Amino acid sequence: MNAARYSGLANVLSPYLSGTGAILMLHRVNRAGPNGIGVNDHLTITPSFLDAVLTAMKKMGYAFVSMDEVVDRLENGRGGRFATVTLDDGYLDNLTDALPVFEAHDTPFTIYVAPALNEYRVGLWWLMLEELVARRESLAFMTAEGKVSLDCSTPEAKANAFRQLHDYLTSEITEQDQQDWLRELMTPRRDGGDILGRVEMMNWDEIRQVAAHKLGTIGAHTVHHYNLRRLSAQDAVREIVDSGDIIAMETGMAPRHFAYPYGHAGAVGSREVELVREAGYASAVTTRHGMLQPGHRDHLHALPRISVNGRYQQLGYVRTMLSGLTTLADSRKRLVTV
Repeated sequence: MNAARYSGLANVLSPYLSGTGAILMLHRVNRAGPNGIGVNDHLTITPSFLDAVLTAMKKMGYAFVSMDEVVDRLENGRGGRFATVTLDDGYLDNLTDALPVFEAHDTPFTIYVAPALNEYRVGLWWLMLEELVARRESLAFMTAEGKVSLDCSTPEAKANAFRQLHDYLTSEITEQDQQDWLRELMTPRRDGGDILGRVEMMNWDEIRQVAAHKLGTIGAHTVHHYNLRRLSAQDAVREIVDSGDIIAMETGMAPRHFAYPYGHAGAVGSREVELVREAGYASAVTTRHGMLQPGHRDHLHALPRISVNGRYQQLGYVRTMLSGLTTLADSRKRLVTV
């Protein structure tokens, strides 16, 4: 991104690559910023950086709209540069720290919630795993090939241990068994049991507050934040449909928009896109990197996003991504879908 920015290539190619708009992807927004051993730093930005991004994009000519209007503009080919802001998972700081920024800019936003996360029926395993590795000098677990021992004594070793545990957890352990497997890895006396990795999520009263806000939209994010591609078709349908039903029951408004958990190629393919379409959602977003193009009117259930994250909290990076050049470099195409 630095090469594209400083060479001027991003500015030159932007008119040809930037498309019609962008869906920004955020997770957490809080004043403390990232913490821990750094492996989840991408999930958190500061309110001041969010404010700077919105200010800069408005100066670039972007009109911020709701997800409903994103769908309308894509379907009907309405002109003008537009963007929308989405936040995944439903962290409490979306309400306490991000909402004041959205209100100051009169900017619509969508929060995708997974009810089991917000009700603490399942934990955010990626944060639990980071904290576990941060606390320990070593870790061990059993596989089909035998015992695996991991060094966690240095920052570099902790990062390597996290990656190995992450890969094993997301490839060898079923989605439904991940929580139990992770808790077996803990030592209650040392690791705090289920309290490990806990962060504050919005409860239903707070979710209803967002749903009732003139700028806010609540979208569905499955029930348990499972990787849909690793589920049977029957279980995937249940996660997709039930999440919308639960949100409708709790808020009185059926969600029209959906976000695939994880959203990468290993988490969402053509089957998942079709299941979400059949469930009746108006749109669905992935985590694939890309700008919106007119052709996305035919791919409303596989929309790419631009990640605004804690590892790249500089406006220059955001401007470069909005040029569309990083989309082309990442996927070798302008129209990014599934």
